[in-house]
Amino acid sequence: MLILFDHGAPRGVVRALRDHSVITAKARGWDRLTNGVLLRVAEEAGVDLLFTTDQRIRYQQNLTGRKIAIVVLDGTTKWSRVRWHFERIAAVVDAATPGSYTEIAIPFD
Repeated sequence: MLILFDHGAPRGVVRALRDHSVITAKARGWDRLTNGVLLRVAEEAGVDLLFTTDQRIRYQQNLTGRKIAIVVLDGTTKWSRVRWHFERIAAVVDAATPGSYTEIAIPFD
């Protein structure tokens, strides 16, 4: 699966996704695109899943009919917390299907 990390996604999560190919929005020059344009460009490029921290994306974008799966890291992005949830993150990513939307809650404490 080809996964796109947006600018807020903790880079260390890549270690939990060893069975997948991960690219970043910044590396592709997509880090300044609005969400709607980013989703379209990513789908056109064959990206299977967007990994993001933007909890508003489902309210700001019409996700109906999208081919790209979206996984949102919800809660804290503090590395000392996120790293304890690698297995759960990997399981959600592995289970994602085209057009699906899933939030992964990372507690603040």
